[in-house]
Amino acid sequence: MSNVAVAAPAKTNSKATVLFASLIGTTIEFFDFYIFATAAVLVFPTLFFPGNDPDLARLQSFMTFAIAFFARPIGSALFGHFGDRIGRKATLVAALLTMGLSTVAIGLLPSYAQVGVLAPLLLALCRFGQGLGLGGEWGGAILLATENAPPGKRAWYGMFPQLGAPIGFLMASGSFLLLGEFLSEADLFAWGWRLPFIASSVLVLIGLFVRLKIHETPVFQATLDKHEQVKVPMLTVFKHHGKMLFLGTCIALATFVLFYLVTVFALSWGTTSLGYSREHFLVLQMIAILFFAACIPVSALLADRHGRKVTLGIISLAIAVFGLFMAPLLNSGTDAGVLGFLCVGLALMGLTYGPLGTILSELFPTNVRYTGASLTFNLAGIFGASLAPSIATWLGKQYGLGAVGYYLAAAAVITLLAVLVTQETKNQQLDN
Repeated sequence: MSNVAVAAPAKTNSKATVLFASLIGTTIEFFDFYIFATAAVLVFPTLFFPGNDPDLARLQSFMTFAIAFFARPIGSALFGHFGDRIGRKATLVAALLTMGLSTVAIGLLPSYAQVGVLAPLLLALCRFGQGLGLGGEWGGAILLATENAPPGKRAWYGMFPQLGAPIGFLMASGSFLLLGEFLSEADLFAWGWRLPFIASSVLVLIGLFVRLKIHETPVFQATLDKHEQVKVPMLTVFKHHGKMLFLGTCIALATFVLFYLVTVFALSWGTTSLGYSREHFLVLQMIAILFFAACIPVSALLADRHGRKVTLGIISLAIAVFGLFMAPLLNSGTDAGVLGFLCVGLALMGLTYGPLGTILSELFPTNVRYTGASLTFNLAGIFGASLAPSIATWLGKQYGLGAVGYYLAAAAVITLLAVLVTQETKNQQLDN
C-alpha cells in the first residue's frame, strides 16, 4: 500500500453562501448605522442636546453623527490589519460584533434629563464604536464577494454588499415610520426610539450565524499558503500605494456627499424649512430608496460590460449636473418636486454605488487589499459624508439651496477627475 498522503481538497464557498453572507452583514451594519442617522434628526436633538436653540441642538446632533466617519478609518486600519494578516472570515465576525454591541448600547443609554452632560458623551462613545465596526465590515464584505467572483463578474458579485445600504436604509426608515404610526409623540421620545437599536441584536445573531459558516476566500488563502502577508498592512499602503489611496478616496467622494445630502440633510430640511411631518417625509424617502436599490445592479452590469472608468465617469458627470439643478426640486415644497429630487438623487446614488466597492478593491494587491479598500472608502466618508449635513445646513441657511447644489457639483467634479486619471481595472487579476 502506498504511504503517500493525499492532499485534502480546498474548502470552497458556494455562490449562494458568499452572496448572502456579504449581503446580510452589510444590511445589518447599515441598518444599525442609519437608525442612528434617522434618530440624529428626529429625536436626539431633544433627548441628548436640549436647549433654547433647536438649530444648535440639531447641529450638535449632526456632529455626534459625524464621529462615526472619523472612527471608520481607524476601524479600517485595525480590522484591515487582521483581515490582511489572518483572514477575511474572522475579521468580518469581529467587525459585526463591534457594530452590533455599540448599537444595542445606544438603545440603553440614559437621556440628558437623567444624567446631564454624561448622556451626549456616552452617545458619542457608542457612535464611535459604530464607526469602528463599519470601518472594518465594509471592506471585508466587498472582498468576500469579489475574491470569490468568477471571471468577468466581479462588479456583479461586488454589488451584493452594496445592496445592504438601501435595504438597511429601508429597514431603518421603516422602523421609525412604524413607531410614529403606533406610538404617541410622548411614548416615542420616552422609550419607543430605543426599540430599533435593541432589536438589532436579533439581526446581529443572524449575521454571525451566516458569517461563521463561510470559508476563507481562495485568493487570500493562496496568500496565506505562500506566506506573502506583510507585517503592517497600513504602513505598506501608505508607503507603496499612496497614489491609489488618494485616487480611491477621491473616486468615492461624490458618492458620500450625494447620499448624505439626499438622506440626512434632506430629512432635516424637509421637516424644518419645508414644514413636512416626520412620517410624510420618511414615506417619500422610502419610495426613493427603491430607485437606489434598483440602480445598483444596473451599474454593476454596465461596469462588467463596459468597464469601471466609463461607467463611473458618466455617472459622476450626471451627479454634477444634478447638483446644479437640484434646488428648485427640493425647495418646491410640493410632493412631486421633493419626490423628484429624492428619486433622481438616489437613482444616481445607486448608479455610482454599484461598482464602487469593486473598483476600490481592484486598486490594491491581495496582501493589503482589505486595508487599502477600507481606508479609501472610509477616508472618503470623512471628507464626503461626516460634515456634509452640517455644511449643507449652514450653506442652505446662509446662501440658499443653490449653494448646497454647487457643493455637490464640486464633489462630483473631483470624483470625475480621479476616475479619468485612474487606469481601467476591469480585466486586472486579483491574485497578485
